[in-house]
Amino acid sequence: MNDGSLDLICIGRTSVDLYAEQDGAKLEDVQSFRKYVGGSATNIAVGTARLGVKSAMLTRVGDEQMGRFVRKSLAENGVDVSHVRSDPDRLTPYVLLAVRAIEDFPRIFAYGDAADLAIEEGDVDPGFIASSGALLVTGSPFSRPGARAASFEAMKAAREAGTRIVFDLDYRPVFWGVASHEQGGEMFVASEEVTEVYRSALPDCELIVGTEEEIRIAGGSTETREALLSIRDLTDATIVLKVGAMGAIVFPGNVPDDLEDGVKVPGFPVEVFNSVGAGDAFLSGFLSGWLHEKPLEECLLLGNACGAIVVSRHGCSPAMPTTDELEYFLSLEEKPHRLRDDVWLQHLHRATTRNDPEELRVLAIDHRWQLEEAADELNVDRGRLRELKALLGRAFRSVAEGDDAAGVLIDDVYGDLALEELTGSGFWVSRAVEVARSRPVEFAGGPNVAATLRTWPEEHVVKCNLYMHPEDDPEMKEAQERSVLQLYDACLANERQLLLEVQASPGTEYDADSVAELLRRFYEIGVRPEWWKLPPNPDPEVWHGIGDVVREYDPFCAGLLVLGQAMEEEKLAESFAAAASEPLCRGFAIGRSIYGDPARRWLAGEIDDDELISTVAANYGRMNTLWRERDVRKGAAR
Repeated sequence: MNDGSLDLICIGRTSVDLYAEQDGAKLEDVQSFRKYVGGSATNIAVGTARLGVKSAMLTRVGDEQMGRFVRKSLAENGVDVSHVRSDPDRLTPYVLLAVRAIEDFPRIFAYGDAADLAIEEGDVDPGFIASSGALLVTGSPFSRPGARAASFEAMKAAREAGTRIVFDLDYRPVFWGVASHEQGGEMFVASEEVTEVYRSALPDCELIVGTEEEIRIAGGSTETREALLSIRDLTDATIVLKVGAMGAIVFPGNVPDDLEDGVKVPGFPVEVFNSVGAGDAFLSGFLSGWLHEKPLEECLLLGNACGAIVVSRHGCSPAMPTTDELEYFLSLEEKPHRLRDDVWLQHLHRATTRNDPEELRVLAIDHRWQLEEAADELNVDRGRLRELKALLGRAFRSVAEGDDAAGVLIDDVYGDLALEELTGSGFWVSRAVEVARSRPVEFAGGPNVAATLRTWPEEHVVKCNLYMHPEDDPEMKEAQERSVLQLYDACLANERQLLLEVQASPGTEYDADSVAELLRRFYEIGVRPEWWKLPPNPDPEVWHGIGDVVREYDPFCAGLLVLGQAMEEEKLAESFAAAASEPLCRGFAIGRSIYGDPARRWLAGEIDDDELISTVAANYGRMNTLWRERDVRKGAAR
């Protein structure tokens, strides 16, 4: 019997989906695509994992960049990738998809000798299959002899272990050679070969799921009820008939004369933006209930809700809802027809699919005007600041290797070399978007900040510094808020995280309530950044007040970071101790207190590169220690 360490193992297609960004365009007219992990089995693995199911994939990917992308994406979504094998001889396949009306969603499957459909019997570990409560096999691998043998081998191992078998019929005629490459979106072409292969797999299944077209190919009839009766003759499995926007009908026993007499619950009449992935979303929701022995009506409700949410979004796997989203959607007394207009649902999706670090200790080297002033004062060419930033980046790396809480904040004016070295290194990287010292804030790269962010790597967290005070004059306040709203919308559109930093306007100071008041105002106008970077303060009550505001408006906020303002270490230690009493305060983002003096000495020629790197590294390491000791200091202060 299975040991229950996993709930579900999925075998099937694993690809890179390239979704058109121009809605409604013909595939040949599309100008740009957005890249996601895809494939029916992979979508279901992600969809179930987001709903708390312990899911795993058994597949192959290419031993190349896209294979690494797939593996990373699965792992980030909580999918077990221990049996995702890298194939050195084959490529990770990709699929091109246009986003058009529900009746016309053209796709090109760029497969050939693809890695995912090259799995073999030797890839199947019976012990791994036995570790799961259920095995999901999908139709596409049955189209290739080796993958077919692997699927049957996995089913054999499942039978012997008492692992339940789920068959997602997943019929794609193009894989069976009965539809052309141009007909990748075709859902039904009759084929005796497909029917014969499918029917050989049906008797061992406990759950069979398919659309009307897929039920017909499995049952060998163009009449849906006749096909269902044919399937029922072979198996006692529960059969789920997906019927599009109406949801699905379940037949746990005999097939009734009127199919409407099967088990069903109403679907949700929402606007369909993208129908691709709806079936995978439905099955993810259904399985999240079925795997835990929920009544069929509840399984259907969960499946219908997941399908309704996903058809309102771009993509398949990234559109899959989390448990928080699903609970919120089901709690709504009146479900909006156009789900894309539900701001809180979209925020829940953004917030609950992130992988936020529990702690973040950031070396902030994004300063520009301060270093320009130092260079000018020392009569040093400003061009040397690019070299300085590169050395500071290396100092950071010398301390940060292996530290999941390490992060760096940098600009692309003088920090472009360091930024390139750090991008893709696995560190948390934030990048300044504002024009230094601008007030009202302006954006580097020009006023079209959405176009600017589009060119940034997705991993770059957008940082914007704002000089603001609750008592700013109305005109300045309105201009600042307008710019921040523009920036936030750009981050949403480009799927970028946002770090907002607030500092007092020139000539002003914050009182005990100023920062909390500023944050409340941002939330009131609809801005919910992932991170806040806030001035140091030795008063715990100030931090509690800020935390209360954040919890009220966005309990999913990643956290608050303490900035340094060139403060001495002892003063920063006091602020760290005060911040320790607020759970949302999860780190610091400090720069000049760490590197200011050695940087100036390097610009003056008093120290060389090695001494600069070693000194900054030591200072950064000491700041990390101060942060780690904040709880001790807090206790001592009591």
